[in-house]
Formats: sequence, structure tokens, C-alpha cells
Amino acid sequence: MKGMTPGDLRARTEDELTEQVETLGKEIFNLRFQRASGQLENTARVRQVRRDIARIKTILGERRRQATSQATARS
Repeated sequence: MKGMTPGDLRARTEDELTEQVETLGKEIFNLRFQRASGQLENTARVRQVRRDIARIKTILGERRRQATSQATARS
């Protein structure tokens, strides 16, 4: 399974991205639990999920900064 591309993520709404972060957060918790108990088979998935979360949070931050700069420019 391949990670998400920034282009795919930018096409989503802010609510969808927030929901995706929550879902991935639950998945990373389960993966860490499996790793601690020695049941994790795909160890690369932990890194992939961490990076997907970071990618989504970066895009959300970009949108918030852009909205803030537009609001201050209008004032």
C-alpha cells in the first residue's frame, strides 16, 4: 500500500483531512501496540503512517496560515 500524495490530500476538505488524521492516529496506536507485543508483521507501515499524518498536518497548517494571511490582508 502506497502513501497518500499531497495532490490527493489538497483535493480533500478540511473536515475530511481532520477525520483522516484521527483514523491514522488510531492506526498508529494499534501498530505500536502490535510492535510492543511482537505481533507486527509489516514494520514499514509504522513509518508510512507517521509520514501520512505529518503530510496531512502540513497541508492543514498551510490552509490555516493562508486563511489567516487573507483575513489580515482584508483588514
